[in-house]
Amino acid sequence: MIPYLHLGNFELPTFGLMLWLAAVCAAFVLQKNFKRHGVTADALTIVAAATLGGVLGAKLWHEMEHPLIFANNMHVLWIELRAQPSAFFGDFFDFAKQGFAWFGGMVAGIAVLLWMARDAKIKPLTMLDLAAPSAAIGYGIGRIGCHLSGDGDYGIATRLPWGVSYANGLVPTPPGVFVHPTPIYECIFGLALGWYLWWRGGKTQPSGRIVGEYLVLAGLGRFLVEFIRINPKVFLGLSNAQVASLGVVAAGAILVYWSGAKRASRKRQRRATKPVAA
Repeated sequence: MIPYLHLGNFELPTFGLMLWLAAVCAAFVLQKNFKRHGVTADALTIVAAATLGGVLGAKLWHEMEHPLIFANNMHVLWIELRAQPSAFFGDFFDFAKQGFAWFGGMVAGIAVLLWMARDAKIKPLTMLDLAAPSAAIGYGIGRIGCHLSGDGDYGIATRLPWGVSYANGLVPTPPGVFVHPTPIYECIFGLALGWYLWWRGGKTQPSGRIVGEYLVLAGLGRFLVEFIRINPKVFLGLSNAQVASLGVVAAGAILVYWSGAKRASRKRQRRATKPVAA
């Protein structure tokens, strides 16, 4: 693993480098999607804002999962903040380290996209539909950063031939222990999902269908990979991410159903108003 690239006295975190590459690729795909749908908007600005919002949301959600919060011991947390605010916020904004939650990033990213849609005069669901392939591809590329840094997103021990040791990672595995490289699994899945959504978006779809499919498939993918990740189980044998992903799948399924029902309703209305030949 290579958590940092050393350039003289300068340390470049590989997680941050891959996050930048993910944003560049996402902006490229979004701009192509804008072009083929005749949308005039600045994809680079939109992706930059969504990336920043997503990273902050992911970090914030992770901090809110701190045991002190779940223990309702806000007084102790407040004392820690007052005692060493620079250390606390320095760690909060250190994006080279582990400590990001997928669900928080997704929610914050969607919120930023909706805000940007208003400024760009694009319908909210249209913006989400257009951004869905970019989100999937960006997520997949970003996972390479998790793999390179060994930040604890890997899986349980395995004897499979492609098992990986993260002994030099930010969260090292024990010497001689090989684990599932779940960031690589998620990278492959994210890129495949991005291709599928791009292909689906090339056809006429009802508003909300593409982002609905993205939520269903992305949530399902995260739910399944959690079974072989090292995250602790918190509810009925499920991890926090699995519980959140079930909510994401449900939201996506509702959008898919709603978009289909809306399309069917419009077809019925057109048939009802169509003149009958004498």
